[in-house]
Amino acid sequence: MVGRVRLVAITLTVLVLIIVGRLYYVQVLAHDYYVDRASKQYVHTVQDLYRRGSIFFTTKDQTLVSAASVSQGYLLAINPREITDPAATCAAIVSAVPAIALEDCLLRAEDKERSYVELYDRLATEVGETMREQKLAGVQLYRNQWRYYPGGSLASRMLGFVGYTEKSDTELHGKYGLERQYDEVLFRPREVSTVNLFAELFSNLGNAATGEVTGPGDIVLTIEPTVANRLDQLLMATNDTYQSELTGAIIMDPKTGAIYALSAVPNYNLNDRAGATVEDFRNPLVEDVYEFGSTIKALTVAAGLDSGRITRTSTYYDPGCIELNTKPICNYDKKGRGTADMQMVLNQSLNTGVSHIVVEMGRDRFRDYFTNFKLGSESGIDLPNEASGLVSNLESPRDVEYATASFGQGIAMTPIAATRALAALGNGGYLVTPHVVRAVRQPDGTEKELRYPNGAQVLRPETSEEISRMLTTVVDEALLGGKAKQPHHTIAAKTGTAQMADPNTGKYSERDYLHSFFGYFPAYEPRFIIFMYTVKPQGVRFASETLTEPFMELAEFLISYYSLPPDR
Repeated sequence: MVGRVRLVAITLTVLVLIIVGRLYYVQVLAHDYYVDRASKQYVHTVQDLYRRGSIFFTTKDQTLVSAASVSQGYLLAINPREITDPAATCAAIVSAVPAIALEDCLLRAEDKERSYVELYDRLATEVGETMREQKLAGVQLYRNQWRYYPGGSLASRMLGFVGYTEKSDTELHGKYGLERQYDEVLFRPREVSTVNLFAELFSNLGNAATGEVTGPGDIVLTIEPTVANRLDQLLMATNDTYQSELTGAIIMDPKTGAIYALSAVPNYNLNDRAGATVEDFRNPLVEDVYEFGSTIKALTVAAGLDSGRITRTSTYYDPGCIELNTKPICNYDKKGRGTADMQMVLNQSLNTGVSHIVVEMGRDRFRDYFTNFKLGSESGIDLPNEASGLVSNLESPRDVEYATASFGQGIAMTPIAATRALAALGNGGYLVTPHVVRAVRQPDGTEKELRYPNGAQVLRPETSEEISRMLTTVVDEALLGGKAKQPHHTIAAKTGTAQMADPNTGKYSERDYLHSFFGYFPAYEPRFIIFMYTVKPQGVRFASETLTEPFMELAEFLISYYSLPPDR
């Protein structure tokens, strides 16, 4: 028994001595040899199954079109130690991948101290396969995956993109837009596969990331890609024509709050953000507030009608200017119309007319209506960083603040909040919840429809019909002298031209204006509401000059695209 114990002890001692000796040889005597060999067998960690849920647009016939997905291709790297002719190798690389600068490639290829250098991480599959067939010495290709946006700049401010955030510096999360808002739905922790490049080069590593990539859930949008694309074209044309700082628009179903398109230009390419700024990534349609001016008069007239203090044929005396709290309130041309009715107030956009309505209603009642329109609140849209409106002037003890609010100055709101309030004029008088996501698609392919219940009834249905009749008259008789009237479809609309505050003086500028335009159609059973605005257009004064044409082009496109039947 003792002999066996001694034999085991001697055996273990010998094994320990062999291991220690081997470690001494590897770590000390042959240190340089194995360091060199290890560097040649660089171990590369591949995000071989980068998974994230997809985002889909929805066409008018309910077909899903990719808005954001995971694309796959190759990562291109080189081992400078294996490259014998850097000039020839780099020439071949740059010929296949023009995005790589020849000088940069040469600089990296000639660095013999390194055995692994990444040159390009989003190489298209077909390009990678072609390079793979060339079998260039020292050129390495590995399967890779990344977030891809097929539409490029389409809906870029709304979609957002992924990147490293405060949540993680090793995992990609949504940074802006829907990618951020629905990150918990779209995100899935990556699966990492560690492989030996020396052993797996051009072999089974290529299969590591193949197959359809699915995330924890996909989101399906209400955004219609053809409509969104047409909107972008018109916005860019308008912005360029008038050299505006920014031009934006929303197209929404006024009865449900489903948004068909939401965009602001200039925008940026989601797949190539070089040159874009943080300001470009923001969504001004939900994050910025503006004084919209005369488009808000439609809400004031509707409030007056609903309260019973005015009718369409009610009259007042218009002197051109009035004085409240020692402050002048004037029409845009400072001219009086004498006896004028409420239809004329809208047709000719009379500031004195809507100020008269406030007097007739009383400050408290007027404030109640504008509070009910939720102009100072978030709309609840499913996009991040929504701002609240600035409507504290409605708490003022001075009459002049209420008068200016009645024509859209002195109070500010987001475009989406304005769109929601104005939609109530045509939909029977209730507030909707604007939204861009209609469903979440589960990994098994089933869809969970999202529900957005209607909000409060802020106007009587009778008021909705009457204000729609008045706004239709604005288009048929007043807008561009009646030239905008559509022969077969009714359109209810109103323009707005607002002075912008000078940030240096705090006073209203005599040079900088914000133009806005809203309209819905068909006027009495509306399918669409469009809200457009452009910031600081050059060379023009009034919104009727800048936005009537793009609005009408867009309306005619929607009428044709959706085959809306004539309603007159």
